[in-house]
Amino acid sequence: MSPFLLTRTLPEDATEAALRADVLRGLTRTPKTLPPKWFYDAHGSELFEKITELPEYYPTRAEREILIHRAVDIAAATGSRTLVELGSGSSDKTRHLLDAMPSLHTYVPVDVSDSALRQAGEALIAERPGLDVHALIADFTGGLALPDTPGPRLVAFLGGTIGNLPPAERAVFLAGVRALLSPGDALLLGTDLVKDESVLVAAYDDMAGVTAEFNKNVLSVINRELGADFDADAFTHVALWDARQEWIEMRLRSVRAQAVKVPALDLAVDFAAGEELRTEISAKFRRDGIGGELASAGLELAHWWTDRGGRFALSLSVVRG
Repeated sequence: MSPFLLTRTLPEDATEAALRADVLRGLTRTPKTLPPKWFYDAHGSELFEKITELPEYYPTRAEREILIHRAVDIAAATGSRTLVELGSGSSDKTRHLLDAMPSLHTYVPVDVSDSALRQAGEALIAERPGLDVHALIADFTGGLALPDTPGPRLVAFLGGTIGNLPPAERAVFLAGVRALLSPGDALLLGTDLVKDESVLVAAYDDMAGVTAEFNKNVLSVINRELGADFDADAFTHVALWDARQEWIEMRLRSVRAQAVKVPALDLAVDFAAGEELRTEISAKFRRDGIGGELASAGLELAHWWTDRGGRFALSLSVVRG
């Protein structure tokens, strides 16, 4: 195997087709919704990097703290020779794991972004010439086939991204991950934890307005890619805590009655004054709850680590015997 391989499992037009389907489905239902993955064009990714540096937004710092202090424990508990990272992006936090895994043979980053995978993969090869990197351009929520690499394997899904999936979709996702694992393999899962409402809402509605700009960026993506005429100034950013579901919702609220045209879909969408478009859920978890969800997927929670403030958790689960 060469040090760096890139395999595309998504068709070239898969992203455009998925955007069209999501926008058509989401803007014609009641209430209106859009998936959060469409925040992340180049500008949206830059905005999210700014969000992670805001004083209100704790999850990235909390997860990094755990990785710094527990990476050696994670490596010792798994003995993994292959690390698979779902939604790898820049692979920044992953470096703490890579540094703690001297016996690692192969790193398999999985992402929909060709450019992010190439940039991260080439940087890692330069830093770690003994490491094989086999990147996959793939949508990990739509079924995934992993390359033939040495076991045991550790699948990492970091950042609390699992919270963007509603419960039924989480169950499907975790069952899909379980199907990738063999005895001796493990799943490292990042989950944001339930905490005081004021802390949670502030993390998604910062004083500087960066999250508001990030939220509205989804409208810019639809305008650019589908020729829509959304006016970002005609919507306000909303973040609220749903105590029953135990998740944060981000929404865009129409400030007036308006009609939006999406020519690529031959679609006209009416918004009433005050009507809200949900753009993200971010579920927060408790140990017992995530343990139950893992068990339902055939995984057993083996280790649980939190940051010092108890704000975020990394859990390590294994195939149930």
